[in-house]
Amino acid sequence: MTTAEGSLARPGDEIVSPEKMRQTLAGFTTGLSVVAAEIDGMIVGMAANSLVSVSLDPPLVSLSFAHSSTTWPLLRQASRWGISVLGEGQEQVLSDLRRPAESRFEGIHVKAIGQAAFIADSLATLEVRPRTTVEAGDHTLVILEVLALDRDNAREPLVFFGSRVHKLAS
Repeated sequence: MTTAEGSLARPGDEIVSPEKMRQTLAGFTTGLSVVAAEIDGMIVGMAANSLVSVSLDPPLVSLSFAHSSTTWPLLRQASRWGISVLGEGQEQVLSDLRRPAESRFEGIHVKAIGQAAFIADSLATLEVRPRTTVEAGDHTLVILEVLALDRDNAREPLVFFGSRVHKLAS
């Protein structure tokens, strides 16, 4: 059996296309966060579901940014970023973040501490500093040093599964 490209394929092998990758990984539940910074008096940022804990000692997390992102080059200008983990009741924030970059944060209550910007009433917040970048396919993986963090234990998360936003069942 051969693939469309003419190379040999064993039974059961499939070409890993971007569409197949996206569809398959939509079965992996992730949290929803917003990464943001204040640059020249303007809040710059975007939604991110790629937040991953990397290390407890030292405290490190990571995010990945598509090379096609127009927000990523702007965020790189800030030495500190805010990451806000979204909780129940913040679904509208995600809708608002789909707007064009220049109006993305209009109507969203954001608090800036230095350059790090945070969405008000989030389930958790992390102040981070970029430490290392790694080119990884069509994305840039950024390892971030965690400088400060907080969590509201009374809040429930929003999660992303099947390419849709969900609440956890009680």
